[in-house]
Amino acid sequence: MVSKVRLERISDRIKEGLSELIIKNISDPRLEGISITDVKVDRALAYADVYVSAVEGKERSEEILAGLEHAQGYLRYTLSQQIELRIFPRLRFHWDPTPEKAEAIERIIASLNVQDKS
Repeated sequence: MVSKVRLERISDRIKEGLSELIIKNISDPRLEGISITDVKVDRALAYADVYVSAVEGKERSEEILAGLEHAQGYLRYTLSQQIELRIFPRLRFHWDPTPEKAEAIERIIASLNVQDKS
């Protein structure tokens, strides 16, 4: 088993590496404008759950996740060359609705502020 601190460092390295790879090396138009919001690696280092979001929101989620699944082998191989681990975790991609929820909450708060001023 791996310590929590080491898991966090591995997760951070994977997040940074993925972000860099997607920006610099991936030319798939499905993956334009996405951001990696979080990476969580399980204690056995078998899987890395990667959470992504996009500016456009949930409308493109299926398209984005399909593009990431398509590039998964390349991404995993390239990351394994950059991050030294005996066995590199498999990447699983998930849609992260947090930015959309935060925006909705901000709109509600703004509308309440407008009502208070009226």
